[in-house]
Amino acid sequence: MKSRWVVKNNVRKFRLAAGKTQTALAEEVGVSRQTIISLEQRTVDPSLSLGIRIARALVRPLEEVFFLDGHFGGK
Repeated sequence: MKSRWVVKNNVRKFRLAAGKTQTALAEEVGVSRQTIISLEQRTVDPSLSLGIRIARALVRPLEEVFFLDGHFGGK
């Protein structure tokens, strides 16, 4: 049985709660606005370094912002 782990995130939820725009968050953590958009749409997974910077910028524990959702099953 193979397992497949999917990285999910609450970036948008916590960004909005913090009153930050995508541009402001991107500038704070040193990436482009498009990177924040891609993370929020879950089309890319962040590096560990970026994940930590985002969690710190949002003043949240890393595990609240990014988490694994495990799926088990065939193929």
